[in-house]
Amino acid sequence: MNLQSGTYYWPTTFPDPPSYPSLDEDFSCDVLIIGGGSSGAQCAYYLANSNLDVVLIEKSTIGSGSTSTNTALIQYSGEKMFTNLINTFGADYIKRHLQLLKEAINEIEAASKNVNIDCEFNRRDTLYSASCPEDVEGLKKEYEFLKQQHCELAFLTKEEIEGKYPFSRDAAIYSYNDAEINPFRFTHALLDYAAQKGITIFENTEMNGHHYDEELGRMIVSTKTGCSIQARYIIFAAGYEGIDIKKEKMASFVSTYTATTNPVEDFSVWYNRTLIWETARPYLFMRTTRDNRIIIGGLDDNTTYPEDRDSKLIHKKNKLIEEFNKMFPTIKVQPDYYVSAFYGGTSDGIPIIGKYKEYPNSYFLFAFGDNGTVYSQMLAKIIVTEIVEGNCPDLALYLQERPFLNKG
Repeated sequence: MNLQSGTYYWPTTFPDPPSYPSLDEDFSCDVLIIGGGSSGAQCAYYLANSNLDVVLIEKSTIGSGSTSTNTALIQYSGEKMFTNLINTFGADYIKRHLQLLKEAINEIEAASKNVNIDCEFNRRDTLYSASCPEDVEGLKKEYEFLKQQHCELAFLTKEEIEGKYPFSRDAAIYSYNDAEINPFRFTHALLDYAAQKGITIFENTEMNGHHYDEELGRMIVSTKTGCSIQARYIIFAAGYEGIDIKKEKMASFVSTYTATTNPVEDFSVWYNRTLIWETARPYLFMRTTRDNRIIIGGLDDNTTYPEDRDSKLIHKKNKLIEEFNKMFPTIKVQPDYYVSAFYGGTSDGIPIIGKYKEYPNSYFLFAFGDNGTVYSQMLAKIIVTEIVEGNCPDLALYLQERPFLNKG
């Protein structure tokens, strides 16, 4: 899958990351992780202290796929409001989902403190604003639900927003203690930690075949290096490219765009350097970075053809800067890096753990959606718990055949 094109900012923040050899001999292990991006690294982190023999393979270099373009806004709120998700899944289901998302953010913070490489994790508040007057009522209902679930947040009026920012919106949810992170450094940090705990990591090792051996009771994966790996369990954590291995009918893709600016000297008009997004679909979002750049993203396009996606990059990059200038006219920026990329979501707004008959003892981690890093952390913990302990009650919430409220 042609995932993305452009110039990538995150790898420049860690120009000499750890590297790993390619596979040059046959292996046997308890768990094989396929994919060396954020999802694979999060799985490896949770398996690092499991006393299981674990191998991870990455077809290119660590973090070189969608991780390099992940904007890594760390939030529990997503593209579909929780109040809308309740209509599909029921209140109890979504309350548990929300609780797991909040726990995942805490787990990301804990992991960032537990590793030796600085992941640039910072707690940040979020401004989630109404894009038009018609969105205020729904935003208010969402606020009331989140407040009932003991989330830390406030509901801002138009006057309060204008008092804090140089732009105006009719209303907004102001959430406390969301976060931001450098996803490229985070992925390397987790795998460096896992490697030090004994997990074996191979780069430039691409899977080119797989089958289940009934007699051995194991999956056999062959690689383009000419070697094979036997595993009791496989976690397919290949991000969007997991769809190339196993089609999932609930997954869909659009094209999205980001621009990362030059460093900015003065953020005094940007209240608390909050994460910013809105109710419009597609929405515009923005955040700041450790070295004082601004990442602006959005302007999603329905095309799924790479050539069409990439042909719009310059126009979309200019439009992102233009939209930012409307909101912050006194902050002068220019785009130093800009990217067009595929962005995956699910039809019901909930990420997926795929378990399929044709893949015995295997799990597909499809952390699709706008909170991919948070989803990955949550799903990785669930999958690892299921493997290590033999059961995780929360697994059923995220299987591709999840229990819908009105199902059956």
